Amino acid sequence: MAWEFRSTRRVEFSETDLAGIVHFANFFRYMETVEHAFWRSLGSSIIMTQFDPPLGMPRVHASCDYRRPARFEDLLEMRLLVAEKRARSLSYQIRFSRLEPGPVEEIARGRLTVVCVRRTVSGSLEAVGLPQILADQIEVAPAEVLNEGK
Repeated sequence: MAWEFRSTRRVEFSETDLAGIVHFANFFRYMETVEHAFWRSLGSSIIMTQFDPPLGMPRVHASCDYRRPARFEDLLEMRLLVAEKRARSLSYQIRFSRLEPGPVEEIARGRLTVVCVRRTVSGSLEAVGLPQILADQIEVAPAEVLNEGK
């Protein structure tokens, strides 16, 4: 059962602003990247075409608190933790740590909430339960892990 996924990336020059710091909006792109990798690690995607009708996982909440800046060439680790699992939704806590240059430190913490949906015949989105085959692979991270470093 998965409650954690980690991924690393090096900050690209194009992701920084005139001060040489990663623009805040890029942290939301990073969160999406690690979330997509998490779903691929489960053998799926946030667009689930293996179901009829296909299912999706749009965001209903996204936030990020920043502690330290990230700069060009920094090596970042994104640690996705499943913070909450409901019948139709998941919430993730995403911790950003700078690995290089040292010392290793947490620089930001984000949160995403996604809802499982299908498109109705009228074209609107309707919340549905997470497919059991995927829900069975996901569990909530232990409380002591979620509360680390608060």
